[in-house]
Amino acid sequence: MEQDDRKLFVLDTNVLLHEPLAIYSFKENDVVVPMTVLEELDQIKDRKRDVSRDARVAIRALEDILGGKTTPEQILQGVKLPRREDHGDACGTLSIFPDHQLKMTQDSLPDSNNDNRIINTALHLQKIHHPRDVVLVTKDINMRLKAKGAGIKQVEDYRTDQLIDDIRFLATGFHQFKGDFWERKEHVSTESHGRHTVHTIPVAEVGDENFYINQYLLDEDSNFCARVLEKTNGDLKLLDLGKDRLLNMEVWGIRPKNIYQGMAMQALLDPDIDLVILTGPAGCGKTLLAMAAALEMVVERGLYDKIIVTRNTPEIAESIGFLPGTEEEKMTPWLAAITDSLEVLHKNDVNPSGSMNYIMDKANVQFKSINFMRGRSIQNSVVILDECQNLTASQIKTMITRMGEGTKLICSGNLSQIDSNYLTAVTSGLTYIVERFKDFEGSANIYLNGVVRSRLAEFAEENL
Repeated sequence: MEQDDRKLFVLDTNVLLHEPLAIYSFKENDVVVPMTVLEELDQIKDRKRDVSRDARVAIRALEDILGGKTTPEQILQGVKLPRREDHGDACGTLSIFPDHQLKMTQDSLPDSNNDNRIINTALHLQKIHHPRDVVLVTKDINMRLKAKGAGIKQVEDYRTDQLIDDIRFLATGFHQFKGDFWERKEHVSTESHGRHTVHTIPVAEVGDENFYINQYLLDEDSNFCARVLEKTNGDLKLLDLGKDRLLNMEVWGIRPKNIYQGMAMQALLDPDIDLVILTGPAGCGKTLLAMAAALEMVVERGLYDKIIVTRNTPEIAESIGFLPGTEEEKMTPWLAAITDSLEVLHKNDVNPSGSMNYIMDKANVQFKSINFMRGRSIQNSVVILDECQNLTASQIKTMITRMGEGTKLICSGNLSQIDSNYLTAVTSGLTYIVERFKDFEGSANIYLNGVVRSRLAEFAEENL
């Protein structure tokens, strides 16, 4: 391949923080890391925040390639990327560009901040390597706009870990058929397994939808509702549930207000499903359903030993040390949604406050910081990971890999309420796991369609 055919990718710091091994994601093309990026990584690596780990991993990855006997001249020219099993197509080079040596020109931006220095690096490389393609890669939207305005021809977001292009295409966990599902179904075999009824239907008669395991199926005109158990040899095996049965379920004193909550409740209470992902707008019942199901499974059914509740904390609270008290007391303000749900579940008790304290003790409800989850192995528990739309794919992976034998994980989040500076609905870790776990037999995903909190909340969700 000719040198001019290979692109030159200039990486911003936030790309390496989002994906520490991003340098291996550009196939045969060359990667340039400005010196300013190394300085920013150095400032971040010692902070007491979760992002510091990603900075250290990125620094070690760079050192593995550029360290050792590599000369300064080779680092400037570019060092060939070593082969990695998980990145077999990476065969370009990696170089460090000394952007602090760049002189100000008429076309450059003032070097008063680090973003401008990185943009100036890309402008300089675009000029000296013309007509070769030079691409600035950053997850900072404003920086992409500034770079375009400064004259950089190609500016991109880092999308290697992005599984869908539009949030509208995200799997909802269910498929609704028009009319009556059972019309024109000629080849159906039905079996009874205890109190469960299983139908086997040829996929060709169901439709050309790409069905997956634990996807819910329902129709508009009948009581039909089922869950896909298996997809083999052109057939679908469906567990017959029925809308009426789902809508009449009761968990810890609450019943589903719509069929979507009914499907979510069925998945939450199924001991064969290890991961339940609940998405949907504010007020659709994600946290309330998760908490009610957790209490039911721990206190009433004795399937698990305890409930662990955790969530991503806003940046101001990455370090929870500024709050007084123990870890659980410090986490309480960030988990108010959980305590609000507990109050709703016990509002009709004679002594709601006493009931809450009794149940929290009996169910062994623990509030934990996500910052202290790494390295743990959680057994025989229900883990509720709330507000996980603000987590990256690597952070959610860290959480999921903590789950040990006999543990059920419930992830919930609203993709329209992302607070992270560098995440969007399509790059959120929540979107990532919805797509990655679609075909895993131990997981279910339900989009809770509709706001049930109040008519005020419903109007706000639809009109604001």
